[in-house]
Formats: sequence, C-alpha cells, structure tokens
Amino acid sequence: MPADVLWEPARTGDTAIERFASWIAATRGVDVSDYDALWQWSVDDLAGFWGAWVEYLDLPHDGSPEPVLPDASMPGARWFPELRLNYAEAMLRMPGRADDDVVVVARSQSRDEVRLTAAELRDQVARARQGLLDAGVEAGDRVAAYAPNIPETFVLLLASASLGAVFSSCAPEFGTQSVIDRWQQIEPVVLLAVDGYQYGDKGIDRREQVDTISAALPSVRTMVWLPYLDEAAPAPEAAITWERFTSRSGPLQFERLAFDTPLYVLFSSGTTGLPKPIVHGHGGITIEHLKALILQSDLGPDDRFFWFSTTGWMMWNYLVSGIGAGATVVMFDGNPAHPDLGALWQMAAEVGVTYFGTSAPFLLQCRKEELHPAQVADLSALRALGSTGAPLPEAGFRWVYDQFDPKVQLASVSGGTDTCAAFVGAAPIVPVYAGEISCRSLGCDVDSFDESGHPVRDQLGELVIKQPMPSMPVGFWGDDDGSRYRAAYFEDFPGVWRHGDWINLTSYGSCTITGRSDATLNRGGVRLGTSEFYSVVESMPEVADSIVVHLEDTEGGAGRLLLFVALVEGTVLDDDLTKRIAVELRTKLSPRHVPDEVHQVRGMPRTLSGKKLEVPVKKILRGTPVDDAAAKGALQNPEVLDDFARLAEQVE
Repeated sequence: MPADVLWEPARTGDTAIERFASWIAATRGVDVSDYDALWQWSVDDLAGFWGAWVEYLDLPHDGSPEPVLPDASMPGARWFPELRLNYAEAMLRMPGRADDDVVVVARSQSRDEVRLTAAELRDQVARARQGLLDAGVEAGDRVAAYAPNIPETFVLLLASASLGAVFSSCAPEFGTQSVIDRWQQIEPVVLLAVDGYQYGDKGIDRREQVDTISAALPSVRTMVWLPYLDEAAPAPEAAITWERFTSRSGPLQFERLAFDTPLYVLFSSGTTGLPKPIVHGHGGITIEHLKALILQSDLGPDDRFFWFSTTGWMMWNYLVSGIGAGATVVMFDGNPAHPDLGALWQMAAEVGVTYFGTSAPFLLQCRKEELHPAQVADLSALRALGSTGAPLPEAGFRWVYDQFDPKVQLASVSGGTDTCAAFVGAAPIVPVYAGEISCRSLGCDVDSFDESGHPVRDQLGELVIKQPMPSMPVGFWGDDDGSRYRAAYFEDFPGVWRHGDWINLTSYGSCTITGRSDATLNRGGVRLGTSEFYSVVESMPEVADSIVVHLEDTEGGAGRLLLFVALVEGTVLDDDLTKRIAVELRTKLSPRHVPDEVHQVRGMPRTLSGKKLEVPVKKILRGTPVDDAAAKGALQNPEVLDDFARLAEQVE
C-alpha cells in the first residue's frame, strides 16, 4: 500500500517538465505522459534522453552533440566527446532576465544586503576574469576561495570557469588542517581569503588561520584579500585586495572546453583520512544541474531560490547554478538560528523566496522547538520547500503539512558530493508521500540491491546506480590510474556504482534513505537503518541529539547496540529516562531497536554540513585514537569526540 499522499500535483501543463515531455512526444514520438513513463524512457534510452535535453536547452557550444555516449561502461563512461561548452557561459545566459533584473540577493550577518542585477553580475565576472589573467592564471590552473557564501565567491567561480581554471572553495569555519589537507592536493595558484566573519552576535577573526594556510601552500602566487569582518583589516604582506583585483575591466569571454574538462574540485567530508578530491566537469555539471533545477524543481525567472549552505558543501554549488535556470539566487551567510530559529523564515519573507531549501535537521529542530514558520513570517510566496543532508522522517513530513500552505510542495532529496547532484528527489508532477522521497531523478538509473547484487523492492538494500550519470566525477585529482576512484564506488558490484546508503525502494517508485550502509546496524541478521532510531529518540522532549552504533561480537555473538544521547539543558540520563527511551523504541519500532546500553554525551560529532558521523564514533569505541578516527578540523564540534573516547573503556 502506498504511503499517505500529503500533496498532489495540479497537472496544469504549465510546468517546465510538462512542456519538456510534450516536446519529447512531438520530436521523438515517445509517449511520456506521466513521470513514470518519462523516467523509464530516460534510463531505457540514456543517450536519447540526455541528447534531447542538451538539444532542448540550446546551450552555446562548439562542435557536435553527437555522439552522446559512445561508451557507457562504468567507470570510464565518456559523454559528448565532440561537444565543447563552458559552465560560466551557460549560467550567465540567465534565460528570461533583463540586464536590470536583480539575479543575486545576498544576506549576511557581517555586512549589509548586497543585490546584483544581471548586468552587474556579468560586469563583476568580467573584472574578476581580468584579475585572474593579470595574475597569470591559465586554463587548468587551480583557484581557491577560503570565503563564505557571498557574491564574491560566486563571481570568482564563474570567472575561473570562464577561462578554464579549476575552482575549489572551503568555508572559513573549516579548521586550518582540513583546508591544508584539501588544497595541498590540488596546489592552487590563487587564493581568495577573508579576514573573518560574523556568526550571530560573535565576530570570528580568521587572520591567523589564513596565515597558516597560505604558509602551507607554496603553490599560491597571488593572494586576494577580502576584508569582510572588518573593512579596515590590513591585507597580509604581498596580498592584493579584492577591490584592486577587480579594478580593471575586460571583455567577458568564455573558453569553450571539452565536456569533461575539470570545472571544480569538491572534497569528501574528510572525517577519516585525507579528503577525496572529486573532480567535476563543465559539461556534466551544466546539464545535470539545469535538469535538476528546471525539470525536477521547476525553477524559472519568477523564482527566488534559496538553499541554506556554506561554500564547503555541494549544495552551495547547486544553489548558485540557479541563475542558469533564470532564477534569482538568494545567498545567506551567518548563524541560521540567530537570534532564533525564525530568522531564516523571516529572511525568506522579506526577500520573497519561492523555493526554500534547508536540511532535515533544521526542519526537525523547528518542529521540536514548536516554531510555527507561517506565524512568524509571511510565507505566501513560498511554493516549494527542499530538504536534504539527512533523512527526513514521516513526522517531519507531517509537521511541514501542518505548518505550511497546502500548495507548498515538500521536496525531500538525496544525492552526494560525489555526483554534485541528487539521484532521488521530487518533481512537480509527482505526489508527496508521507515520509518518502517522491521519485528517482530523470536520467538516474537508481536501484536497490541485496548482498548478491539482485534488485529488491519494499525492503532495505544498497543504493546503486546501474548506468552512468553525466555528473559522475571526471575522476579524483592525482589519481592518474583511476584506482582510488574505482575503489570508492565500483568494488562491490563491478560496473555498478555503489553509493554507500541504505535505500528502501518501493514498488511504486518512491523511496526512503535510512542511513549509511557502512554504519549499518545488524541485530540477529536483520539490518536496521539509523535514521529510524533518530526519528523516535529525538522526538522525545528531553533528547537534543543522538547517535546509535552496533559493536559486533568478533566471536560471532549478537554484539551490543549502543545509544548515545545529548540531552536538553537541565536534563540528566537516569533510570526513568532510559526506560522511557526503551519503551518508545520498542513501541514505535520493534524490540530489536531497544539498545543494550544508553550513555549521555555532550553532543554528536557532525560535519560542517551537519551530517552525523557514526563510523568515527564506532572506531573510537573500538579503540582507535581520536586523532586517527576523525579529522577534527572537518567537524562542527570536535570536542565531543573526547566523550566517546572516555566511554570506550566502559563499553569494551
């Protein structure tokens, strides 16, 4: 039985995906009258779908869009080998926008709001491009930004892309070693750095960190200094200011490049070992992002598109591509809970956001604190609410539809830095089911495999992708023989991408993601996803956060299921609360979900993008030293790891 339907599409024929489907029927003679048919055609005829999408977009290009996919083997698939384009040129077309239309709105707790028109954005990109040329930057050189989610970072990305340089960004809250571990691998020649930033009511000075990072990167020839926290902050010796860097105007030109030419390098979270330097190409990102933004999200010139992110998370790269769909991109830098959780909702009202993207933990925190977004702000412009970063449980779905106008579509999506895209998500012609991600994304041949590599439905399996996506990585930087890339995704099921998530794919096309498969809980041969634990435990008013891990018995026994909780201020873990946690898990899930032990800690280790880290916790409990189990500079709260280290002796 399908889950409860919380939202039904209007099917008026005026969405971008419906117009595209009509065009497909007229030009290809394929009946794709509903989403299931369109998705099935998109994976049955992968080259036909992506070739049609490129033709439909009518992107500026040189060469031929044929052949589309002469070799579909994975790894090693080659897309559009005769096509040459440029990501920045495609984005800066900004369809449907006039020169004086505002296309970027940037809110910040460090300075006043910044608005850029289409003409102003193009002018700033042209100036930054000239600055790069004056600095001797050539195609293939790397350009790095230690900078927040602000227009300058976006401008530098577009300027770098325009001439074929390779971009990479780290948010300034990243610890120095985390940044060095990333950028020593790619050796940037230009570094944009801010002096610091305001986070809520607290100023964060990063000048010392910038000095440490720049000293560890001898490849940097030019440092560009952006006084962001303090306009009077003096530039480091030999640095030039952003103002000077962009003082000379030049022509806005674009080098049209081979489809798989590196565009930017994103990094895995780097919580254990060196972060993987994931190289994404101009062509794959361009057509995948535009597909996701236009077809799956229905973005266009009438939209104001916001997704809360920092420059260290792939959702930032996704957000800024919104201009390529013609939408106005809304940027925010600062503490999203300052002065309270209503701040972002109030900003959305003031700016007129139509598509509000955030993380599942943020929505769940709003629910827990009994915040009523539509009561604290006028959200009448809102038509869609995006959620990612962690599974959103059914209670979160129902809270959204209790709080917002019934017209609002909840788009729960899941993907990864690895593809810089979502492979399961939503579409404006697909219902929203309670607690479930609505559909598989077009052109994404997602399946669920059992341990033997056979497809399964309506039960947990490994999330796999059976055919290539254009935005799969060009490769890993420095991985010349491709061995690291193959080991990361293709060792378990040859020729098939294994992503590392547990997925329950329903017989009617929706799905739930239940957590990382490398953090699987296995009790008595039954696999349990971590997200279901969290939805129950964290709904309890005393519990602020939690993590659950399973320590297997090396002798072949059942092992132990350990639950760690961080409690709200003034609450302690006593026998009564421990028993009530057990009752909640037994009643709402099953006796298998009741932990053997419950321990209180200060907090759960989370990446800077908010993801919980079960695997490092498990390693620490197994005796791995904290510094070896996790890269502290990649975490929001590295101090909490010490709590697990202290507990390791107790749970041996």
